[in-house]
Amino acid sequence: MASAELRDELDCSICLSLYTDPVSLRCGHFFCRSCIVSALDAQEAAGVYSCPDCRAQYPERPALEKNRKLRNIVERFSSTQPEMEETRIFCTYCTKSPVPAVRSCLHCESSLCGKHLTAHNKAADHILTEPTDSFGHKKCSLHKKVLEYYCPQDAACLCVSCCLVGEHRGHQVELLDEASETKKKKLREYLDELNPKKAEIQARVQNLQDRKRKIQEKASDKRKNVSKIFMDIKNQLEMAEKKALSEVSRQEEKNVSQISHLIKTLEIQEDELSRKMHHVEEMCLVTNPITLLQESDIIMSSQGAEEDTGGDGGEVSSEEDLDKVLISLTLLRSMRDIVTNVTSELGFHVPDILLDVDTANRWVKISEDLKMAIHIGEKQNKPESSGKFVTYPQVLSRCGFSSGRHYWEVEWNQIRECAIGLSYPSIEREGDQSGIGYSDKSWGLDIYDGGYKVWHNSNVLILSMKPTCPTLGLFLDYEAGRLSFYELCDPIRHLHTFTASFTEPLHVVFYVYEGASVTIRS
Repeated sequence: MASAELRDELDCSICLSLYTDPVSLRCGHFFCRSCIVSALDAQEAAGVYSCPDCRAQYPERPALEKNRKLRNIVERFSSTQPEMEETRIFCTYCTKSPVPAVRSCLHCESSLCGKHLTAHNKAADHILTEPTDSFGHKKCSLHKKVLEYYCPQDAACLCVSCCLVGEHRGHQVELLDEASETKKKKLREYLDELNPKKAEIQARVQNLQDRKRKIQEKASDKRKNVSKIFMDIKNQLEMAEKKALSEVSRQEEKNVSQISHLIKTLEIQEDELSRKMHHVEEMCLVTNPITLLQESDIIMSSQGAEEDTGGDGGEVSSEEDLDKVLISLTLLRSMRDIVTNVTSELGFHVPDILLDVDTANRWVKISEDLKMAIHIGEKQNKPESSGKFVTYPQVLSRCGFSSGRHYWEVEWNQIRECAIGLSYPSIEREGDQSGIGYSDKSWGLDIYDGGYKVWHNSNVLILSMKPTCPTLGLFLDYEAGRLSFYELCDPIRHLHTFTASFTEPLHVVFYVYEGASVTIRS
């Protein structure tokens, strides 16, 4: 009861609950801050304020004073009453102040504290349970009696009357506790079945999380690598800019210096001529013939001086202008070095691929630069060669790849069908086995208006993607056994990757149908 009496002292007289942020008025009464503020707000219209407990009046709105000590007492009391705070179910018979209930009687539909439980009726029909305030679902809705049995046939909980006179009469019933244990047993068995499945799902989730983490780590490393590459490119571009500007400045300085020297020379000559002209003008004013004729022959000496200036009179040759080609070559070489450094940093080689005319089918024409194969629609008179494709309009490259990582690009003219890929040099030159992807010696991507197909060893896979641009990229990692095809649209799309253990050098191979052409991009 001491707990109940203490509880009475800690309840707010307005909300009848434990104080929340307790404050006091000048009269000494305590309230929850929110409760007294609401009460004072309601009194504000009348212009008179009063204490809700003692009715003491205040001419002005009273100030509220915090009471930290009382707040600490309330918090400590709440922490020592976990049952009350958790269930909020109190004894039905403790009317003066709420006391936590320890049991509930289904027959009486009441909850009891420890004191009232000792005096409670011990009859068999008084069934005690954990504290509850929901008695309705524990009694039969029809007979208002406690549910004590379970009918497995109808999956229903029953009272005694339901078993004797109700619609369940004659059914095999079980006691609720026994039926509950039976169901718990089945649930445990089901739980035993679910546990391995849950463990499997957890393992898969963990595996996916590990994969996710690894992908994120790889992406982070790749971001750092890309940032480093671009930082290097920026540094190299700055160096290339400095070189080009330095070359422009060098040529400017050289040409300007030459022109300045010529200007200085001409200015000296101009001064000399001005001096002579002035002297001649003075002589022209002399009236004494003897004095004039005895003067040295200025005209002759002037002609000799003019001859010393040179035939061009100091004109600047147009060949001394800026050498634009030299500046362009400086830039071009710097850009080439940057591309070389980037491909080296990425770890693959960009090969210079040339087609082998000796392997080209009679219907296939090879361009002079050995970069393009086109189906011309008529047979060509070519010398016989054992390496020439006979059955299909195909051609191989001159050199093959036997190691390393390589990347190159090709362009399709988007007319009719073509195929690109790689092949062993030992591929058949005649018959079905000579076609790209028709044997285990070649891997190919077939391109046509409707889509893409990939071939190897006569197995075909139709890709769901449709061609959107004519340029494609191929990447080969010989040691890893990977051959990948990409469509170079924006963004770049991965089309397909073959995996294999390569045993021979791999040569580029093209197939071109009538009107189609494929070009190796430099």
